[in-house]
Amino acid sequence: MSWSPALDPTCPTGDAVDAIETLIIPRARDLGDFEVRRALPAPKRQMVGPFIFFDQMGPAEFVTGQGIDIRPHPHIGLATVTYLYKGKFHHRDSLGTDQWIEPGAVNLMTAGHGVTHSERVDGDMLKKPYDLFGIQTWIALPKDQEDAPADFVHVPKADLPFLEGEGKEVRLILGHAWGERAPATTPSEMFYADASLQPGAAIPLPDDHEDRGAYIVDGTLEGSGITYEQGQMMVFRPGDRMSLRAGPRGARVLLLGGATLDGPRHIWWNFVASSRERIDAAKEAWRAGDWAHGRFRLPPTDDKEFIPLP
Repeated sequence: MSWSPALDPTCPTGDAVDAIETLIIPRARDLGDFEVRRALPAPKRQMVGPFIFFDQMGPAEFVTGQGIDIRPHPHIGLATVTYLYKGKFHHRDSLGTDQWIEPGAVNLMTAGHGVTHSERVDGDMLKKPYDLFGIQTWIALPKDQEDAPADFVHVPKADLPFLEGEGKEVRLILGHAWGERAPATTPSEMFYADASLQPGAAIPLPDDHEDRGAYIVDGTLEGSGITYEQGQMMVFRPGDRMSLRAGPRGARVLLLGGATLDGPRHIWWNFVASSRERIDAAKEAWRAGDWAHGRFRLPPTDDKEFIPLP
């Protein structure tokens, strides 16, 4: 599909810095086999729209016989979104889902009242070296959906809206923006998009979402003589009409945002909730380990081990 929204000349590309509310420098965390860079939650910003957690995984190079190996673990009160640039890994969950997650596809797992999943590299993938690079985000659920049943949706890359022209290519991962809507149903109004910009190319931010942010995956963005570097997240003031312009090396950017949530959220381990009581109840349910009758089940094809409660 060709790019349809024209770049409005009144968008403040030159003074974009004035519209930046928060600049987030992600924190590096060592997970043993590879490093992640965590942009959300940040000290000055818990969420951008409903997005409450944002991790860049890698880039990492794994040698033969090594790879992602995350045992079954629980979630409540959130939806996970996994989007890969390189590599792949095996997702299994307590709903019975058994899905390889591959570059460009959307994988949306809604935890609701409770879900358990594992993320591993296995089989033929371990027989040779491979690279892994991607983003995992969490979307906090509205209060009226915190106890909803769990769900998993996989959308292939080919089924996502794709816009191109004027030096940019944009794939809409979730939600609605620029007159398009992605296939997966989301728990609240939002947008999440993967944009590749040639040097000097500009992209207008959607102006019909309350909260908006941009994470620079590669390259640079420029505004008012300031260069914003790879690995930084910019959060913009609500309501401003503006665009982002790539630097001389071009840029790859994840754009995200949406309506602000109905209040702050508590985060503990893999749990997100509107109250501490909900977190405490999930702790006790996981600690009890009643996989046959309790709140949580183990994935039916990956039920030999699990991550204990911290």
